[in-house]
Amino acid sequence: MEVLTKPELTHKTVGKSLKILQITALAGMDMPLHHNTKETVIVVHKGEAILKTQHKEFVLKKGATLLVPAFIDHSLRVIQDFNAVAIMQTETEINFNYI
Repeated sequence: MEVLTKPELTHKTVGKSLKILQITALAGMDMPLHHNTKETVIVVHKGEAILKTQHKEFVLKKGATLLVPAFIDHSLRVIQDFNAVAIMQTETEINFNYI
């Protein structure tokens, strides 16, 4: 059985121009540094996480929304079990920056 160590991203809905990804994570999980090729809206439904960019940290709690610009490297550290959606254009790619 595989043990999950990073947040899970699943396609919830894909339309003609937008797609919605479900983000599910347990406290203590981390999503490595990555960027999106188009801007993305994050809407938090449950929990707490810290989204970190090179210059700023954003606390994401239930009810929070955040617009993440395209090509801005960011990571996510989950503080409390977390559930959110990411809304983006259908052609948006998520690129992880593995060193």
